Amino acid sequence: MSSVITRRGALGLGLSTAVLAATRGSAQTAASAVKVAEVPAPALAIEKGASLRMLRPVRFVQPDEDVFRTNAARFTEQTGVPVKVDFVGWEDINQQTAVTSNSGAGPDIIVGFSDAPHIYADKLVELTDVAAYLGKRYGGWMFLAEKYGRRYRSDAWIGLPFGASGGPLVYRKSMVQAAGYQRVPDDHAGLLELCRKLQRAGKPAGFALGNAVGDGNGFANWLLWSHGAALLDEEGNVIINSKETIAALNYLKLLYPTFIAGTTSWNDVSNNRAYSAEDISLTSNGVSLYFSLRKDPATKPIADDTEHQFMPQGLAKTSPMSGLTLNAMLFRHSPYPNAAKAFLQFMLEREQYEPWINANNGYWAHPLNAYADCAVWSGDPKVRIFKDTMANQYWNGYKGPISVASGAVNADYVLVQMCASVATDAATPEAAAAEAERRARRYFRR
Repeated sequence: MSSVITRRGALGLGLSTAVLAATRGSAQTAASAVKVAEVPAPALAIEKGASLRMLRPVRFVQPDEDVFRTNAARFTEQTGVPVKVDFVGWEDINQQTAVTSNSGAGPDIIVGFSDAPHIYADKLVELTDVAAYLGKRYGGWMFLAEKYGRRYRSDAWIGLPFGASGGPLVYRKSMVQAAGYQRVPDDHAGLLELCRKLQRAGKPAGFALGNAVGDGNGFANWLLWSHGAALLDEEGNVIINSKETIAALNYLKLLYPTFIAGTTSWNDVSNNRAYSAEDISLTSNGVSLYFSLRKDPATKPIADDTEHQFMPQGLAKTSPMSGLTLNAMLFRHSPYPNAAKAFLQFMLEREQYEPWINANNGYWAHPLNAYADCAVWSGDPKVRIFKDTMANQYWNGYKGPISVASGAVNADYVLVQMCASVATDAATPEAAAAEAERRARRYFRR
């Protein structure tokens, strides 16, 4: 069979994903180090006259969007199914997903973040057949992919993770060394002392405490997890109002004064801008910051002086980090569910996914084990730290089950706002923890 199928031919065939699998090009496959297993693809006959619309978060690195669009166009070329991909701001994706869910109209597919499918589970088409195929073909799904993709205590997949962005420490090596350290300390006391020295040197730290999808939630979660605190216990009981949380918030009261001013209003691009402007020397971020600095001759010296390091371990057994996960949802209102499943599968197949993950330069880390052999992970050593992002053992709602309620707590920035209220002296640690408990329990009673 030809490796390219015309629109007329595709529609005449009632093209299935099994046929799509047979159209994979040989040149890219021959050059790839990614190993695949030969397993049968789901038999999904694409509906006659199908067309698709996808909504997904805006790119932080331009190749993300460029290659994604190229891959979507290739799907149209091979199947005849038009696909419109809209990119929206990170702070807007949750709101637009809620509107789509409530109205029962809109995009066929929305790529939300992390636990979003668990919030809208009753409005979604199961993706178990596609997920099972991809898992068998590409060496299995990684820890966070399974956590966010499958219903709790079920084999049913309601989301299809495309990858995750890690948020390790990003820092200026020369400034940390000038403060007397070879690397950022891994304990709370050492981190606090370093941040105080950086502040006195006029190059402070800065971590988001605003309603930032990635950076705000990421910092609040690290603060809690590194002190042994958690939103839930293993059975799903709300335990945020604990002595561990109080200890974390008391530590924040000491740490926050070392930050650059204004971090309680930061969104997901604020620390990128502050670091690029050399206003701060330490933050946490995805690889997009380093990537943008490296490609601009004016800021390449900053990139050369930049290092990545796992977030301080504190009292945790491992570095308490998660990954902001791109998680695709297929809504029941779509008149073309088979076409949508075929598209998602196509985008995660090696011929499309490997060029996309490589082009992202490590910003999105792979969800399937086989993609650990992608070229991006054997290149720049400063990028390799992001390789195993989806193997991290922490998730939104840790230590409990992912559910509608835990997703809503995250989407409503309950933990971020608890931290911000203490940092700004609007509440005591005790009062802030009690308020977070009250807000969280409201969701879990529903």
